[in-house]
Amino acid sequence: MMLKIKILALPIYVLAILLIPQILLANHIDNPNPSVLTGKVIDANTHKPLAGATVTIPDLKLGVITNDNGDYEIKGLPIGNFLVEVKFVGYATVTKNVTLKGNVTANFSLDESAAEIGEVVVTGTSKATQIKRSPVPVVTVNHSYLLSNTATNAIDAIAKIPGVQTVTTGPNVSKPIIRGLGYNRILTLYDGVRQEGQQWGDEHGIEIDQFSVDRVEVIKGPASLSYGSDALAGVVNLIPTQPAPEGKMIGDVLLNYQTNNKFIGGSAMLGATKNGFEWMARVSHKQAVDYQNKVDGRVFGTAFRETDANASLGLHRKWGYSHLNLVLFDDLQEIPDGSRDSATWKFTRQITEIDTVRQIVSAHDLNSYAIEKLHQHVQHARVYWSNNFILGESRLDVNLGFQNSRRREYSHPELFTIPGLDLQLQTYTYDVKYHFPSLNNWDLTAGVNGMYQNNTVTNGTDFVIPNYHQFDVGGFILGKKTFGKLDIAGGARIDGRSFNNQALYTDANPVTGFDMAVYGADTVGAQKVFSAYKHNFSGFSGSIGATYNFTEKLSVKANLSRGYRAPNIAELSANGVHPGTNIYQIGSDQLKPEFSLQQDVGLVYSSKYAVIQVSLFNNVINNYIYNQKLSSVNGGDSVIVQGNQTFKFVASKANLWGGELSVDLHPIKQLHFENSLSVVNAINKGVDGKAVADSERYLPLIPPAHGISELRYNFTLPKMNIKNAFVKVQLEYFATQNRIFSAYGTETPTPGYALLNGGIGGSVLNKKGEVLFNLFVLGNNLLNLSYWDHLSRLKYFYGDYKNPGPNDNPREHGIYNMGRNISIKIDFPLSYNLKKSI
Repeated sequence: MMLKIKILALPIYVLAILLIPQILLANHIDNPNPSVLTGKVIDANTHKPLAGATVTIPDLKLGVITNDNGDYEIKGLPIGNFLVEVKFVGYATVTKNVTLKGNVTANFSLDESAAEIGEVVVTGTSKATQIKRSPVPVVTVNHSYLLSNTATNAIDAIAKIPGVQTVTTGPNVSKPIIRGLGYNRILTLYDGVRQEGQQWGDEHGIEIDQFSVDRVEVIKGPASLSYGSDALAGVVNLIPTQPAPEGKMIGDVLLNYQTNNKFIGGSAMLGATKNGFEWMARVSHKQAVDYQNKVDGRVFGTAFRETDANASLGLHRKWGYSHLNLVLFDDLQEIPDGSRDSATWKFTRQITEIDTVRQIVSAHDLNSYAIEKLHQHVQHARVYWSNNFILGESRLDVNLGFQNSRRREYSHPELFTIPGLDLQLQTYTYDVKYHFPSLNNWDLTAGVNGMYQNNTVTNGTDFVIPNYHQFDVGGFILGKKTFGKLDIAGGARIDGRSFNNQALYTDANPVTGFDMAVYGADTVGAQKVFSAYKHNFSGFSGSIGATYNFTEKLSVKANLSRGYRAPNIAELSANGVHPGTNIYQIGSDQLKPEFSLQQDVGLVYSSKYAVIQVSLFNNVINNYIYNQKLSSVNGGDSVIVQGNQTFKFVASKANLWGGELSVDLHPIKQLHFENSLSVVNAINKGVDGKAVADSERYLPLIPPAHGISELRYNFTLPKMNIKNAFVKVQLEYFATQNRIFSAYGTETPTPGYALLNGGIGGSVLNKKGEVLFNLFVLGNNLLNLSYWDHLSRLKYFYGDYKNPGPNDNPREHGIYNMGRNISIKIDFPLSYNLKKSI
């Protein structure tokens, strides 16, 4: 045991050896004259200054706004080489690597552009990198994209990114899927801090305020070595609004109404930075009634009410910066079960524990914002402290965090104040990175990170997983170097996980009759639900890739990466009914970690009239863990608890391959014709030496081929004080998905369909040319098509809860997705120059 602990602690020892000499040396470094960066930002064609352009250094989280003459100045900068990014609405983003030492001048010329390929990514890199120079397959979504598209939650907002889709349980519960992989294979971050909130659950969404997200960075595949286990399929980094530029106060009030489910949402933010001191605060709220479509009407059990808040304080000095952040999330989410009256086809609700008679849900209740007695109450509190210390020409990042996630699922209709499932998860995260001084254009970063978790489940009446705690530690090194037109990047990582779940005994509560956890002498004669289980998991991951820039217009890239993921708590230990899913879930303590080997190749071509991007991948996964419906030992349907299907986690070898293609044509500056296509094929290779039946040939829950074609026209109406306006029409199409895991009735085919979407929006200015407000009217599924998303869990919620009908009757085949939905957004931005200190 001691040997295993020493192996797990090895990355910490290595990092300490690297850091201690550098820190000691840094204490003797005197830098009384920090660097100052100045310059001008102009229009490349007219050479006129651009006032209001944003100049930022992403690695230092520093930014300023150009003045009326297009000039900027950033003081108190460390020595070193940094990427500087310049943005201005309506212009292509420009980046430049600048060596800071003393007083440095860097001027920028921006082109009005119909395409945007100059975005910078900071997730999982040794330092901020322009996307087109990174060999890792990565994509970003900016604030303008989020404003001009419709979404009902933070993950839904990225569902149209090529290669990204979502598993959904109604409008407010979405989980990301990247290239056919999801759940604990995707690590979701909030501002670079891992999100921990029972991700194993089918209907457990991501506890993040969608209105706080300003930007999203998505890494596709296991090439992100900064995060370890749970990032095998990729990383989704939801980045909140960043601090105001120096000398500025910023604010925003956003209001949103959506017609389908009477969604009402709003968010207000205010923040400022002065003399290096930063503060920001936001409060958000959204609520909705049950969504509707033309076949099912309003779908009972899909209403929600969510309230969120966050606040931050920060300080920038010549020694670096320190940010303290507090984030609160509170969501009341109804639980659908799909049950309907067989005579009238109206939805019904459970009113008794034995559930022999149901009550028809009234039209009033379907249109009400009131939350049903049977619902989820999800609360998530997060505090994290981000620090960046300047040590001469090197930097040290120290990020510490604590999260408390509590998920209560109320499933008892008579004693409705008692939660069926009560999960309380505390997570402590740590992340330390050391950025070495640049040497011969080598950028190296070494780090160690991980977490400690404690999960308590014994305060409810249903126990699908046991109490457990685990400790994760991982050490890594990342490197990047530029050889003229060639960029290479890669790294290596070793991870360890110490996992321990506790035995659990239950007996009937003498007052309520429900199961309750018992201890000590009370375990005699009680039911043993879980046995104690201890295990250590470990794994190695690595990545190496290169990008070659033939010209400024054309680049090619390739990457080879190995990923690792340890099994999660449900996969190892689940044994019980999960309320709200109609599933009795069984885990297996014989499961081993997953290991993947993925190859990526890509091409980017950009010109005045077209941007073409191609990305192909091949991914082989050993010990691939998936959930399959069980048959009994005698070959019939397995039913452990009446009314619930039985599923068990099993492992196999898997091969996924496919890619994404995007073509953006703009024959004139104002006109965009954007097209994208995503394809994933997923084969179940089985266990070595055993044949795979035709019904098990494909992996479950793989998205169909998905394409989007959008025609958008951008325009300005100076006489009406309207700027950055657009009108767009979009066709979103999904192919038929019949490559399914059909064994034991686990999955059914899904017909293809096409959705017509559209929208119009723009900015209204005052007489000074400042934005008064932004207005958007957006429509999804304008033709009100009835369809099933292949990754919608509601597709399997059959209509008649007593006698589910044959699948040839669409009214008995499951719940359809949302019908026509019109979204109206109005956004009031604020930007104010603070008075200079005397």
